[in-house]
Amino acid sequence: MTRAAFDAARRIVIKAGSSLVQAGPAVLAAMAADIAELRGRGASIVVVSSGAVALGRARLGLTRPVLSLEQKQAAAAAGQARLVTAWDEALAAHGLAAAQALLTLDVTEYRRSWLNARATLETLMELGAIPVVNENDTIATDEIRYGDNDRLAARVAQLVGADLLVLLSDIDGLYDRDPRQDPAARRIADIPVIDDTIRAMAGEANAAAAVGTGGMRTKILAAELAGRSGCATAIALGTAPRPVLSLARPDHGSWFHPARSAARAREAWIAGAASPSGEIRIDAGAAQALRAGKSLLPVGVTGVGGRFERGETVRIVGPDGITVGRGVCAYSAEDARRIAGCRSDEVEVRLGYRRASALVHVDDLVLDA
Repeated sequence: MTRAAFDAARRIVIKAGSSLVQAGPAVLAAMAADIAELRGRGASIVVVSSGAVALGRARLGLTRPVLSLEQKQAAAAAGQARLVTAWDEALAAHGLAAAQALLTLDVTEYRRSWLNARATLETLMELGAIPVVNENDTIATDEIRYGDNDRLAARVAQLVGADLLVLLSDIDGLYDRDPRQDPAARRIADIPVIDDTIRAMAGEANAAAAVGTGGMRTKILAAELAGRSGCATAIALGTAPRPVLSLARPDHGSWFHPARSAARAREAWIAGAASPSGEIRIDAGAAQALRAGKSLLPVGVTGVGGRFERGETVRIVGPDGITVGRGVCAYSAEDARRIAGCRSDEVEVRLGYRRASALVHVDDLVLDA
């Protein structure tokens, strides 16, 4: 028997904690083998990896239990190269390339930078690379920090529209009590809803490991965050022989169901955005293409009204003056006017750059009923 939701997942974010990264190359090799198999099945994979500070500590001889912010940032700078090298070597054994991506909280909190980050990660996956994401601790301050990579992983899952977020840990799931203190603790295999009872089961970080900033509490919070965007979350033992693929079996890990589907969550966000300050007028052919599930290309645009920046929601109006839908525009109003009516291969000529072939991507579009 397998978990049907695991088998159906086509975009997966895998988060590895500091303790796993420090556990040695065999642990990374096992994760890389699972990633390669999932890629072979047609899934797109993004890795969120902790460990830069922990690896940098050793490199710089920082042995004190508590580091200042500046020391943590220095350790991150020294450890990041080792972290990405370790992932690159593990993935290279399967013919895969690692690609470093460093984020700070503000990148995923503002729509314009969100679109930039998403475009980069999408391009990397299209090129067959495995993005290895980490918080940019070298420059992050308290105001722009995620604080833990569980939260970062959930935001990345939202960013790329993932079906599944896998949180690999030093424990094989959520237990009703701390299994390190109570051998009779029971693993909760299936969590349809996260309520106060589930939250009360959360413990603290593994103090014995002396690495990492999270714990079961941050993982549950990450599952809630991802679930609101339609992404399921699984917590699994990162040192298992097949740490990710083992989740295909219901007797492994803990599975958190999403609050709703990813498509419904995205539609709700766009439909609930502030009243559009601009509009894009389109011809009959473009309107027909949108209703057929296509993106809005510049060639079908007949006019642009109002003022808006890239990443803002706009109203899309058909030739009869009736609103077709609304969507997130990949260009500002000024640039949209300059490329209105042109073919995709003419965009770069008119603007001097080319950011996207679509003015509004189908994933960022909600049609009126």
